[in-house]
Amino acid sequence: MQRQSWEGVDATTSGKWARPARRVRRDALDRTTGWCRAATRGAARQGMAVTLALCCMAPVSAVYAQTTGATGATGAAAGTAAPQDRAVVNAKSEAPIEPAAPTSRKVSWHSPEDGDFDASDFLLNHRGALPVPTIITEPAIGYGGGVALMFFSESMADAARNAKETGVMSPPNITAVGGMYTENGTWGAGLMHFHTWGGDSIRYLGGLAKVNMKTDYYGLSNSPRSYQLNGWLLVQQVLFRIGNSHWFVGPRYTYFDSNTHFTGQIAQEVGVPDAQRRIGKVGLVIDYDSRDNMFFPNKGSYLELEIQAARPWAGSSQSFETYNGRGYTWLPLSREWVLGLRLDGRFSAGDTPFYAQPYVKLRGVQQGRYQDQNAAMVEAELRWNVTPRWSVLGFSGAGRAWGKWKSFSEADAVVSVGAGFRYLIAAKLGLAVGVDVAHSKGENAFYIQVGSAWH
Repeated sequence: MQRQSWEGVDATTSGKWARPARRVRRDALDRTTGWCRAATRGAARQGMAVTLALCCMAPVSAVYAQTTGATGATGAAAGTAAPQDRAVVNAKSEAPIEPAAPTSRKVSWHSPEDGDFDASDFLLNHRGALPVPTIITEPAIGYGGGVALMFFSESMADAARNAKETGVMSPPNITAVGGMYTENGTWGAGLMHFHTWGGDSIRYLGGLAKVNMKTDYYGLSNSPRSYQLNGWLLVQQVLFRIGNSHWFVGPRYTYFDSNTHFTGQIAQEVGVPDAQRRIGKVGLVIDYDSRDNMFFPNKGSYLELEIQAARPWAGSSQSFETYNGRGYTWLPLSREWVLGLRLDGRFSAGDTPFYAQPYVKLRGVQQGRYQDQNAAMVEAELRWNVTPRWSVLGFSGAGRAWGKWKSFSEADAVVSVGAGFRYLIAAKLGLAVGVDVAHSKGENAFYIQVGSAWH
């Protein structure tokens, strides 16, 4: 993250949100959370990233993304998300407001500045287990829901107070357990732990999940063939900060032991469709992040590069490689308008399992609908910050999958369009929630979003 105060994290005080009317002002915050805004940019962004991503993305989505080589909830949102400064609190740092001593008090669900509903107080001061429900609307697996329990080693406000004593800002350690179920019989359950050392110089992410996914494979015939994917997923990752920069680099290991079974017409082009396969991949992850807020940015960029190889010595039953790169940038056009741009490429080589092939991921497009050896996407989103709390947005994207079944020129190009809205539900964290509605060729879908749709 850029070296900055909490204006970047508290969207109500950033340049795109600040308005004379109904403005949530920095100097109006109470003394208890005032210093948290200055010092907890690490805890809030990293801790809440893990919380919200794991709870709002189903474990099945994480499994599917990991096996296809795309970064899922266990990757981008946790171990590789939103690097922030190790804020050394000293005389040269910005002059924060002294935190009040912890006291037992009733949690406020309304902002004292504008009177609107706001969950900042609860999220900043919550300790222990945090139950978080989720609603699933992904067309590939149908409607459903789930719940996760998040266990924090300390509250974000506590992390801020400790940082003032130690001089180093570190996010809290987090353990999560959860499960989900959808209308087509897809279900999953998982366990995750996130830990940091050395003042956030080292980040560890570990996850274990059981998944039973029912979805369709299109492949060469471009028609849906239903199949079931049942297995166990293990993810281990360690990232190291490069100096005092925004860059992180480190190894990632993914192991997926699965059984696949076509429940209707068999996709003959995939060879032996009903089989037990193991994917054991080792790779390198490189991250860069300069967003002003990881949840709902108004400016800055995010970049991730990943190279992974599946080999027998790593536990894989077949050998192949995946190469993934994605970049997002947000450009402030004015005080009220923000333009977001996305470029995403996913490539594979070797004997890649059919369910692990890259696919086009766009709002309004069923996941796995356009799938082949390679996939690429571009997307643009224009947002209008109507008030400090409310914003509306429109977006459009295009993607194509090619390589094994069709050449790039022969492959179908898919275009999606849509619109949505967001409500700033936690002003002190810059956390917004809302709904996106999208359309592509022959498909319509809606999504309940936490922050940006780009993770």
